[in-house]
Amino acid sequence: MEGSGGFVDRRLADYVSLITDSLASQDGSAFAAALAINATNSYAETVSSCLDHTKDPARILKQVDKHAPLGEMLLHHTRAMQCYHQNRYVDAYNSLEKSANAFLQEYRNWESTWAMEALHVIVYALRTVGEMADREMAMNGKAPDKLKGAGSFLMKVFGAIQGKGPKRVGALYVTCQLFKIYFKLGTVHMCRSVIRSIDTSRFFDFEDFPAKDRVTYMYYTGRLEVFNDNVSAADRKLTYALERCDPFKKANIRMILKYLVPVRLALGVLPKESLLTKYNLSEYIDVVRALKRGDVRLLRRALKANENNFFRSGVYLVLEKLESHVYRRLLRKIYNIQKQRDPGRAHQVRMEVILKAMKWLEVDMDMDEVECSMAILIHKALMKGYFSHKSRVVVLSKQDPFPKLAGRQQQ
Repeated sequence: MEGSGGFVDRRLADYVSLITDSLASQDGSAFAAALAINATNSYAETVSSCLDHTKDPARILKQVDKHAPLGEMLLHHTRAMQCYHQNRYVDAYNSLEKSANAFLQEYRNWESTWAMEALHVIVYALRTVGEMADREMAMNGKAPDKLKGAGSFLMKVFGAIQGKGPKRVGALYVTCQLFKIYFKLGTVHMCRSVIRSIDTSRFFDFEDFPAKDRVTYMYYTGRLEVFNDNVSAADRKLTYALERCDPFKKANIRMILKYLVPVRLALGVLPKESLLTKYNLSEYIDVVRALKRGDVRLLRRALKANENNFFRSGVYLVLEKLESHVYRRLLRKIYNIQKQRDPGRAHQVRMEVILKAMKWLEVDMDMDEVECSMAILIHKALMKGYFSHKSRVVVLSKQDPFPKLAGRQQQ
């Protein structure tokens, strides 16, 4: 009867055989599945259990030596699996980085893309385990540095595959993982170099990259345009991501809309309330209502109530600038009322009337602040006209005093 030690050794040997067989047959999917490090991977759980009970794992793992340096890689990779399942994430990351380095050395020598899926599995694991390791370090009073290390290593991976050749098709996935690291660490300025490499490539058309990677790339570059206050570019990129996102991935659609909604609002496009409700974006409902009503008070309340959320998302400044759009809506409502009462003088709006509307909305403004707000509307081309400081009157253009906003023109 086989002892428990022999049974454990056989299971570990079976795992090694799976690796060697996938290498010999260049079965990328099987190879990738065997290397995944996460809570649901049965291989990782099996390997971890075996290492806990076997006396000499190195003897069994040496079977991969003929694929050197993958023998060294597997020794470190199985140790990473064991540490991961023991919730020792710093040790898991350290072993994983050694494994990834050995893998990359061999990957450089392969001309085809058969192991691309495995490379992506390792890249993903470096990022996710790096995040876990940083949390562990922070809990122990140490300065987290593993995710930053993962970013540095992923740049090595990017450099190895982003040049001319079939492997370049995997570069966008690595780029997206780098984006996630940089956004997590608050170092988004580091995205520029990889964006430049992707955008200026002469060897690959962007549409040749996998669809899910293109969607992720446009989502993150769209967010960067939001941070840079370039709403037109943000609209173009986020719309690209939304139109090509899997319609069944509701969480992903919500992530895109979280940034596309304020961008569209800045362009004068108001979403339906049903859309905001469907994707759990209730924080924007009162913002949209304020824009429809010309209610400055409601806009300010909505921004105050969701201030932390909007700041964390990086959209607060975009939303804050919508106050000019609300003033525009309010002035247009006043103009329409005057047009019904006295069409001949509708284009002349007294500052006193605007100030009374502000007081009714409980917005604390004096006459000088009202004049300043009107001047901003004219400067931003949100309305056409001029104002007379002496007469305290806004004189609107008799032809198209409230031109369509850029976003509405595109619809």
